[in-house]
Amino acid sequence: MHSAQREHIATVMQVADLGVQAQAALRHEQVIRDSWHRCVHEHQLDPTRMQEAVILPQGQLREHQDQMEAFIHIARRGLETLYQQVAGLGYVVLLTDARGVTVDFIGDLQMEPGLRKAGLYLGADWSEQHAGTCGVGTCISTGEALTVHLDDHFDATHIPLTCTTSPVYDARGELAAVLDISALSAAGPKGSQGLALQLVKLYAQQIESAAFLQRHRQDWVLRLSAAPQFVDVNPEYLLALDSAGRVVGHNRRAQQALQGTRPLVGQMFDALFEVRFEQIGRFVMAQPSDQRAVMRSGGRELLFLSATPPPPRPAAPRGQPERPVPAPLAALSAGDPALDRQIERAAKLVNSPVNLLITGETGSGKEYFAKAVHASGERRTRPFVAVNCAAIPESLIESELFGHLPGSFSGAAPRGKRGLIPEADGGTLFLDEIGDMPLPLQARLLRVLSEREVLPVGATRPVPVNIRVIAATHAPLETLVRAGRFRDDLYYRLNGAHIALPPLRERSDLPALLTRFLHGRTLLPEVRARLLAYAWPGNLRELKNVLDCAASVAGDGPISLQDLPELASVAHVPLRPVEAHLPNQGDDALLQELRAAQWNVSLAARRLGVARMTLYRRMKRAGIVAPNHQGSE
Repeated sequence: MHSAQREHIATVMQVADLGVQAQAALRHEQVIRDSWHRCVHEHQLDPTRMQEAVILPQGQLREHQDQMEAFIHIARRGLETLYQQVAGLGYVVLLTDARGVTVDFIGDLQMEPGLRKAGLYLGADWSEQHAGTCGVGTCISTGEALTVHLDDHFDATHIPLTCTTSPVYDARGELAAVLDISALSAAGPKGSQGLALQLVKLYAQQIESAAFLQRHRQDWVLRLSAAPQFVDVNPEYLLALDSAGRVVGHNRRAQQALQGTRPLVGQMFDALFEVRFEQIGRFVMAQPSDQRAVMRSGGRELLFLSATPPPPRPAAPRGQPERPVPAPLAALSAGDPALDRQIERAAKLVNSPVNLLITGETGSGKEYFAKAVHASGERRTRPFVAVNCAAIPESLIESELFGHLPGSFSGAAPRGKRGLIPEADGGTLFLDEIGDMPLPLQARLLRVLSEREVLPVGATRPVPVNIRVIAATHAPLETLVRAGRFRDDLYYRLNGAHIALPPLRERSDLPALLTRFLHGRTLLPEVRARLLAYAWPGNLRELKNVLDCAASVAGDGPISLQDLPELASVAHVPLRPVEAHLPNQGDDALLQELRAAQWNVSLAARRLGVARMTLYRRMKRAGIVAPNHQGSE
């Protein structure tokens, strides 16, 4: 224990000792001293017991994320934009639920060990009753935005941290989440976090408003502001009304301004303002924005009003039950619970602008899943463009993706080329094996996702594009980020929602899949037993190839063991993506793999579970050249 920690513990004990305050603690705000008092007397925390942050297991974290999944997707854009504002300054951005558990995180993954140890990571429990005085926990306790800086923290383990937080409220005025930006250390005084506090409050309000508008998209939405210039772009108060003019939702500021501590939901609009609800539509349409003034009941305040009526609701077709999962997605599973859960999550996002990241082993059906998402949504009549980032030569990938003008480089098409990203305009762009995209191209792709425009090679004017991006990889992108081979900002932008496909060996619907893939063909019992016992390292792709081959060999009769192609092994050997597992001494390990395969690059690529083009790129970066007397294929 350091001397600073010992001094901090003594100060906390004096302040929390029935109100006795040491002179050294007077520099702390009352909100901090009150929190210390709660930690000792309500939460029964011992200031002498230093403990590292609590990180929930993945299963428990998933439970917290599932309970607010829709909100997380809405908030994600706010987190990304906030992180762009503070990137490079040592901050991470956290979103916690109302209980203080971190359900989303954006930060520098190259600092992951230190962030995880400090609790600035997914799954960290920052509730005041567990972590003591801290940004998130004290924000939850007080309901106010605040900064907990260095020795403001209760637990001496956390005194290097600076944490700035703001509450995010739901459409009924209840705490929904906490937005937090934190750093592992800070050189300046608490006042140095003033800008951080303003930023986190601003983005918390934006997330709150976005969630409100999504929640009440089928209701009357009223925007009110004291300034007519801001009533449409940044209103102070938001109200949602039902068809009778009754308040069904509101933002936090409206609750505080219009009703104080009394419930606002259920109040009639006519009782709150000196204008009748029936007059709103005509009033808004007939008056310019600077003349849409309404008076609060009792003449207490003049506000300017903008209103959006609910959209017309189409009548539900008779005799057709509501389908919770679109048919293209439902067809992907034959009853496996883990896959069904991923399908149900994806079904909620088919028309969402949120980017999807699909992960799974080679052959597990990532492209089929992406096509099913596309076919299930409103973009289904527009193009689905698949790009295998591992198959395009590195020298051509830029022109292939973005297009090029005539004569823009040696070998360019005389008429130019539109490019795969512009080809996907209006539809879905599927980026397979995204982990193999070269770093310079990652920066350009990030610009496409941010600006929604493409600059073809040789062009001076960008071309706007409207695309939904679905990326896929069998390699863990977080590992590539930590190794410096994948941009963290691109990773967070692509990972709007993560769909993890289970490997075939873990799926409980394999018997049903056998029946589906056989198309009426018969398997002898011993063949079925062999196929069910096999580990399928190639997953669905291997299963289909094996059954197609066996059916062809068997002719018109039932499939026997003699008709099966040679299977690799009943024991499964996990795939080892070279890009993911060779961050430091990777060149030596790669060289060993190539020698073991007798310099057969195709065989080494199959063993490593990567595309052959990926392996060639890795060899080129490492300066590895196959001996002249050995074949490279």
